[in-house]
Amino acid sequence: MSRFWSPLVHRLTPYVPGEQPKMADLIKLNTNEFPYGPSPRALDAMRAAADDTLRLYPDPTALALRTALAERVGLTAENVFVGNGSDEVLAHAFQAFFNHGDPLLFSDVTYSFYKVYCGLYALPYRLVPLTENMAVQVEDFTAPCSGVVIANPNAPTGTAVGLDAIKRLLAMHPDRVVLVDEAYVDFGAESVVSLVKDHSNLLVVQTFSKSRALAGARVGFAYAQPELIEGLVRVKDSFNSYPLDRIAQAGATAAVQDEAWFRQGIEKVISSRTMLSAGLTGLGFEVLPSQANFVYARHADRDAAQLAASLRERAIIVRHLRGERTSSWLRITVGTDPQCNMLLSALRDILHRNS
Repeated sequence: MSRFWSPLVHRLTPYVPGEQPKMADLIKLNTNEFPYGPSPRALDAMRAAADDTLRLYPDPTALALRTALAERVGLTAENVFVGNGSDEVLAHAFQAFFNHGDPLLFSDVTYSFYKVYCGLYALPYRLVPLTENMAVQVEDFTAPCSGVVIANPNAPTGTAVGLDAIKRLLAMHPDRVVLVDEAYVDFGAESVVSLVKDHSNLLVVQTFSKSRALAGARVGFAYAQPELIEGLVRVKDSFNSYPLDRIAQAGATAAVQDEAWFRQGIEKVISSRTMLSAGLTGLGFEVLPSQANFVYARHADRDAAQLAASLRERAIIVRHLRGERTSSWLRITVGTDPQCNMLLSALRDILHRNS
């Protein structure tokens, strides 16, 4: 605490990111990073961009990147906004669209940064409980609101809703923005980007940090009709008109254009997820059906925090989130097959020793 802090800073409860420990021979399955490297084309493009032109400011509109993203889904650059990671895109969206007096609606178990943004911008919010089986039920989002935020697939549960469910949600709140956070959509869920042309209240946010393996480059983006994109740009240009550096823009643009590398990596993760889920189930875990690059699992007879601590002793890091509905669960990033097998072997040993 400091006497120099404003009252707002005293009230804030910041987001706590996943641990980035420095441990020898670490198997890091706690922050949902992609287990394989970025596209070689993206790496080459970033190396090429690290030249004398770094003395110049980057393109503030990131036009080449926005054009590549738009062409991939049949939209135009006017339908695309980019920012310094999807967290920044989300932050701008909360500030731009959700201050209408009524509470913002989002799930009680979801990405915890949503609460942080509400605290930062003094936005009222209402938590909508997931069902007993930890699923999003869009019909529960009926209350008057300033907007709706849905993580799809949801984090940390990994479960997803389909296109028809989002259509119903858009129809329920035609005068409010419905933000669909698709950070993990590429791992098997159904993107709602195809609905952007017909729904002026839809904002779809995605990221390069997961399926494109560029978490270290910090690139996020959004699809929407131009009116919403303009709102995001107005907030961005009132905060930081050059959010993406030259190297990040070059790498992200090349990554979008390397579809073969992208598909190959996704298929590997989905295959490993299937193997990991089956292995955990065989060890007595309940595993939610995941369409993300992580699984959400709990054991009927073992404390989740103790399991996480025991794994840490073996240099395997998973995510345990404390909370009334989350404390019995572990969120486990899907790693490579060898990493997943080492996790399963460690859990088998832990459960055997404690039986």
